Amino acid sequence: MKKQNWLLLTVLAALMLVLAACGGGDKDKTSTKEKEKVDTSALPVEAKNEDKAIKGGTLKVALSSDAPFKGMFSYELYQDAYDAEILTFASNAIFTTKEDFLLDDDGLAKLEVDEKANKATITIQKDVKWSDGEPFTAEDVIYPYYIIGDKDYTGVRYDTDFQNIVGAKEFHDGKAKDISGIKKIDDHTVEIEFKKVSPAIYSGGDGLWGYAAPKHQLEDIAVKDLEKSDAIRKNPVTLGTFVINKIVKGESVELVANKNYWKGQAKLDKVVIEVVPSSSIAAALKAGKYDLSLPNYPANDYGSIKDFKNITVLGRPELAYSYLGFKMGKWDSKASEVVVNPEAKMNDQKLRQAVAYAMNIEEVADVYYDGLRSRANSLIPPVFSAFYDDSLEGYKYDKKKAEALLDEAGYKDTDNDGIREDKDGKPFSIKLAGMAGSDKDEKIVQFYIQNWKDVGLKVELTTGRLIEFNSFYDKVGADDKDIDMFMAAWGTGTNPSPAGLYSKAASFNYSRYTTTELEEMLTAIDSPEALDADYRSDAFRKWQEYMSEQAVTVPMYFRTELIPVNKRVKNYSIDYLSKDGYDKVELTADEPIK
Repeated sequence: MKKQNWLLLTVLAALMLVLAACGGGDKDKTSTKEKEKVDTSALPVEAKNEDKAIKGGTLKVALSSDAPFKGMFSYELYQDAYDAEILTFASNAIFTTKEDFLLDDDGLAKLEVDEKANKATITIQKDVKWSDGEPFTAEDVIYPYYIIGDKDYTGVRYDTDFQNIVGAKEFHDGKAKDISGIKKIDDHTVEIEFKKVSPAIYSGGDGLWGYAAPKHQLEDIAVKDLEKSDAIRKNPVTLGTFVINKIVKGESVELVANKNYWKGQAKLDKVVIEVVPSSSIAAALKAGKYDLSLPNYPANDYGSIKDFKNITVLGRPELAYSYLGFKMGKWDSKASEVVVNPEAKMNDQKLRQAVAYAMNIEEVADVYYDGLRSRANSLIPPVFSAFYDDSLEGYKYDKKKAEALLDEAGYKDTDNDGIREDKDGKPFSIKLAGMAGSDKDEKIVQFYIQNWKDVGLKVELTTGRLIEFNSFYDKVGADDKDIDMFMAAWGTGTNPSPAGLYSKAASFNYSRYTTTELEEMLTAIDSPEALDADYRSDAFRKWQEYMSEQAVTVPMYFRTELIPVNKRVKNYSIDYLSKDGYDKVELTADEPIK
């Protein structure tokens, strides 16, 4: 289950910088009428194959990345899409979802909520075993809460949502030996008490954790040492379809079928996942070296693979959006909260709005994405139809409006060199961080830099170039002094609540922005009052309007996710409503079709 927006992180590699080149300003106006647009509604969500399946076989997966994967194989600790993608083959998810991404009863656990008492009861299936043969019990449902809540926890999931659990903060602060709100009823039942219950709990929010952790394997390892332990890095015990068998650090992972998988052993014998540079993916798919390319295929390179006879390209609306973020402060790790800096370079609303209006996102999306990207107007993807506000205008390209806003804010070209000075008449430049990818990514960033130059803003790349994936997030997360704004993206997961990304206590609040009004709006979205559907919808609308006006995080693109699948693959689906997982996948030939 793709549970929480901060869980999925999409801190996502292929999600992060999805840019492709145009040239500059209004000078490169390739006619969109000359380009054939993709009918995204016609893209299949399932790889259909009527051929007879072979017995067993090895699924070969390309992990499209220009950097090594980190190898943090724990749902409590991982932070990026590459590790997340590997983990899906060995998932410890206990809940599954149904329509509108609500939790259902078809997984390892069932959820019952007592809204009046602010309590939830989790009941897990009996006679389920971990991959090492040990029984799956209520202790394994409880243990992740103690990992995340530990005072020495090194991950990023201890946030506002988690503190909604009664006793979680007291345990984290060392004032209590246990989390008082979590109780083991019996070996298969857990009760959790919350400070408040909102509609978010039915999507995996309010502090509810959607994964189990093998207590018998982890309990003797200090929480501060988990990240470097073999139990996380080399031989994690799992409830999932496959078990990690061999690892070449940062390069490849071999997984074998879990003989104790609760749904029955997978039809495949193995899965081999290998890191492949983004520049080589298309050629590798054409040559029949891989069955899948994950996390997804770059939309700006769809033309390279769309006519390959040996693959089927699957597509679906992505639970994600790309955005431009402005650095407004710092993260206080001791207090675990955002601290806004009133002197931040980008702490001028009109300046931020001008930067947004100056970006010709429409041209980039039309010319270079073949209809697979569209300009975003909100921080809620349209797939969440009950909460997405389609009335928002967003920041449509408007050069004159950008120039007017800069004039009003006092950023003027005092020496007539075409570049604006700051309000005090001093040289002014903005440092932009973007993620390295293909040559198209480089060109599109240069296009936006030209857009900004056209309105008199000097924008320079942090470090002088686009930054490798892992380093990019290290710098953004550490609030590097040479980053004034950055291009990234979020995978929202199945819970549309924005608290995990934008609240004061969210470490993923990379813009480091908070106000009293913002906190009140986030609280309203996940309040008991929001159990009323109209109230919550209105709360979402107010938050979207506020964030649009503040322009601290400016949405850039909504996205269509592409997954190329070799035609020897059978029973593989990316339908959000599909109940079939990797245990159902089969192959119809010994090697991928060329």
